[in-house]
Amino acid sequence: MTNVSIEMNKSSILKEINLSIIDGKCYGIIGRNGSGKSVLFKAIAGFIPIQTGEIWIDSHRVMEGTFLNNMGIIIESPNFINHFTALENLTCLAEIQRKIHKEEILTTLEKVGLGEAIHKKYKYFSLGMKQRLRIAQAIMENPAYYILDEPFNGLDEHGVQEVYQIIQELKRSGKTILLTSHDEKDIQTLCDSVFEIKGGLIHEI
Repeated sequence: MTNVSIEMNKSSILKEINLSIIDGKCYGIIGRNGSGKSVLFKAIAGFIPIQTGEIWIDSHRVMEGTFLNNMGIIIESPNFINHFTALENLTCLAEIQRKIHKEEILTTLEKVGLGEAIHKKYKYFSLGMKQRLRIAQAIMENPAYYILDEPFNGLDEHGVQEVYQIIQELKRSGKTILLTSHDEKDIQTLCDSVFEIKGGLIHEI
C-alpha cells in the first residue's frame, strides 16, 4: 500500500497511508471508533475507491470492484440469507468460485462450532452463531489472506478461545492476517506487529 488517501462524504479519512506487510504474519490494526480501520479494510478488499495511491496484493493491483479470489473477509458483520440454513448459505457462497464441495463446508462448520446447526435457518441464529458462520465463510476455501474486522464480536469466552485456535492455526499454516479487535488482549496475543490509525495516519507501535 503506497500513498493511499481515502475521502468519504468530502471528508478525509486516511491520508497518504503507506503500509507494507510480510506474508505469513498476523497484523493488528488499532484505533478509536471512527478512526478508519474498517475503511482501510474495505479499500484493501476492493470494496471502496481510493483517491490517491496504490494497493497491491500478491502482485495484483487492487481496484474498486476487484474480486480477490484468495482472501477471506469479515468486515462490519456481514449477513446471510435469513431463510437459508448454515449449510445452504455457505453452499451458495461456494458456488461463486467452486473451489470446495459439501465435505469441506461441513468440516468448516464443525470447526467453528456449528456442526449441530447445519440445518438450522439463519434467522434463528443467536448473535454468537451468526459470528461463527461469518468466520466459517471467511476460512472455508482456505485462502492465503484474511481481513478479520472484529471477529470476536458476539462470542462468549468459549467461542473466543475457539477463534483464537483457528487464527493460530492459520498463522502456523503461513497465512497472512489483518485483524482488528476492541480488546487489547486479542491484539497482544495474536499479532506479530501492531499498527495504529490516528488522525488519518498509520504508524507501527
